[in-house]
Amino acid sequence: MVIQTKTKIREWGNSFGIVIPRELVIKEGFRVDDSVTISIERNQTLENFFGKLKSKMDTQKMKDESRRIWKMD
Repeated sequence: MVIQTKTKIREWGNSFGIVIPRELVIKEGFRVDDSVTISIERNQTLENFFGKLKSKMDTQKMKDESRRIWKMD
């Protein structure tokens, strides 16, 4: 069974953790000590993907070029 939900990584002491939303816990009947497998995918933004651009090209030209490359016209 595959279940998808969005959550944020939180700091717990010297570690990081995620919280499974209560609604999902109730809906799926999760219990303490249940075993689960987690697949993690980072949400990508153009800044994360390309880095911060230091370009003199104006924003509209950059958008047009991106659309041309990705054929999003």
